Amino acid sequence: MDPTTDGSTDGSTDGSTDGSTDGSTDGSTGSLTGDVTEATGNAGTDAFLLDFQRLVRRLLEDLPSREGGAPSLVEALARHLGTDPQQLAVVGFPVPAHRLVDADIALTEVSSADPDAAVVGIAGDARHHMTLGDLVQGPPGFAMALGQVDYDRMATGPGPDDRRQVVSSGIRLFHFDGAPVAVRQQGANAQYGREAGMVEVLAADRDLADALIAMVQELMDARSVLRGQVVTFGADPYGRGMAGITFLERPRVSADAVVLPEGVLERIAHHVIGIREHRERLLHHGQHLKRGVLLYGPPGTGKTHTVRHLLSATPGTTAVLLSGGALMHIHAAAKVARAHQPAIVVLEDCDLVAEDRSIGMGTSPLLFEVLDALDGLDADADVAFLLTTNRVEDLEVALSQRPGRVDLAAEIPLPDLRGRVELFRLYGGHLFSEQAMATAAEKAEGTTASFAKELVRRAVLTAALAGEPPSDGHLGAALDELLSDAQRLTRSLLGVRLGDEGAGGSGPDTGIPPGAPLTRPARAGRAGGWFAYAPMSGDTYRG
Repeated sequence: MDPTTDGSTDGSTDGSTDGSTDGSTDGSTGSLTGDVTEATGNAGTDAFLLDFQRLVRRLLEDLPSREGGAPSLVEALARHLGTDPQQLAVVGFPVPAHRLVDADIALTEVSSADPDAAVVGIAGDARHHMTLGDLVQGPPGFAMALGQVDYDRMATGPGPDDRRQVVSSGIRLFHFDGAPVAVRQQGANAQYGREAGMVEVLAADRDLADALIAMVQELMDARSVLRGQVVTFGADPYGRGMAGITFLERPRVSADAVVLPEGVLERIAHHVIGIREHRERLLHHGQHLKRGVLLYGPPGTGKTHTVRHLLSATPGTTAVLLSGGALMHIHAAAKVARAHQPAIVVLEDCDLVAEDRSIGMGTSPLLFEVLDALDGLDADADVAFLLTTNRVEDLEVALSQRPGRVDLAAEIPLPDLRGRVELFRLYGGHLFSEQAMATAAEKAEGTTASFAKELVRRAVLTAALAGEPPSDGHLGAALDELLSDAQRLTRSLLGVRLGDEGAGGSGPDTGIPPGAPLTRPARAGRAGGWFAYAPMSGDTYRG
């Protein structure tokens, strides 16, 4: 250390006050206390502070970099890159929470081409808050130390063993296209304000960094763990971001297990599955593949069950299921569907967002964002949007203002007498006689598919409590219990509208004559006041 710099620091004990900081400890006028006192309130203060800053900086620079000679982060990067990392630009891109596994797989594949590739960690809590540029350009004398690599164990599928250790804080050092690069991986962590992860590249050549990023993003799509899976998005408990994804087992529901009016399931399946099977012919003739299907009807009639069958009938298709608060992630779902075609995006109970406002200062309902997501896909995108709703009247205005988003609207009504018999056969045909099920179907007029499933379960439970095998008597007893006044709320929770027992649907077994107009029930508006809907023009029951 040179003691002759301006404002020099020496070991003399004279009393000079020319701005120098000496090492005397006596009471002379050249003491540190005396200098500060004289400098206060005049121009000498700035000179003194500047000198003191230089002193501290020089002392810190002269300290050993690490105990035991371990290199700092900057030293390790300089050694690998062959140049001063503080002079290089950082190129990066954000990684959504549901793509962190994909990014890790892609980076592992790219770096594995270099047999000398390594992963180093960063010590200290600052690694959670600072970008790679901040870590490299840290204050002099406070260089970040190398430390442990952080990993997160993340899901790659629905099975308990479908897991992968993903780098959540670390720097990969390897050669790409013959040149050294450093790639920092950082995971999402809402606790530290990060709703998305980050990949940052440090290289001497900016074009090389861009080429590396392009390859990583391409591999993220090609090797994605989302392709062909059934997933749903999770809400972030810390805010309005996305916490990640949950993988679901693909349902196994055959067409025989779906009880709908004749021709309804076939029409829906042709629109969702048939278009996929004939995509080449449709494209050859200039027809679009993107489609929207709306399933509507009272609660408990089988809309979700129908969706489960469609997912079962399309193995290998990427499916994203959104419901409730997860509907705000519709644009992320559309991106996943676009990248991993063929795909199905399911929006359950989308009437719940018909009047919800979008995030920010906008006044557009969130439902419009759902409909806009359909517009954002190319016409040749093999993506089907399945929307379900219990209150189609909430959606009709919005859908009519955005024509063309939904190509098929299919009603899933309350089961008629034939449908109720088929439902009892489906759930209890191996337990009860045909006569008992037919009698129960007649008495259960106006009930839903969910009611039929619960009735069979109740009958089996009644038999079990009595220590007997299930019989027709148990079915009758369970039906009488569910139809009693004491079970009115239970029937409501199973989708049976209070007061509608004995008046389900329209037609010969309901007392509504053929040709009578169907009306939509008036209900309270969520925005205040009451409103009613006129009879649907031309919408009649044909017996």
